[in-house]
Amino acid sequence: MNNPPAPTCPEIFRAFFRIGVTSFGGGLVAYLRDEIVTKKNWMTPDDFLAALEIGQTLPGLNSVNVAIIAGRRLAGARGAIAAATGLVIPGVVILVILGLLYVRFRDNRDVAAALAGIAAAAVGLLLQVTLKIGAKQFLNPLDLFFVLLTFVLVGLYHVSLPVALFLIAPFAIILRRPRKEEAK
Repeated sequence: MNNPPAPTCPEIFRAFFRIGVTSFGGGLVAYLRDEIVTKKNWMTPDDFLAALEIGQTLPGLNSVNVAIIAGRRLAGARGAIAAATGLVIPGVVILVILGLLYVRFRDNRDVAAALAGIAAAAVGLLLQVTLKIGAKQFLNPLDLFFVLLTFVLVGLYHVSLPVALFLIAPFAIILRRPRKEEAK
């Protein structure tokens, strides 16, 4: 794969601003991946997945963490700032406007119906992101078992996610750790 020239901070800002304007909710990570891996070729799929894994371990929003990691990788500290501000500014502006509109129209039944439709769309976006990013895990029976077990505990039995992960993680770590022959 040919390495494109390193992007400038304004290019990074514009790319992440465009993502911030055109995406929302859990689907944001999929838009990030599409833009910086598929369209711009700024990162490989493995590099993006590594950034996402690190971003998920840090406090804050995964998408902002990934933007900061990607921006820093592309153009240092200034790239991290450009990516984060480009991604966050549209959401902040839209959220303030929607908040003001909600205060004005919160008792309107049409507004309540629209919000219910948006919630359903958000669930669809989260499913799409899960399938796109976690496709490899769904092909491995053991990984799929842990995904389904987590879904059953959280989705059907309403166990809190941290508790479910605390219960499942030790088994997943033991069963998925590399074997000595694999490590060579």
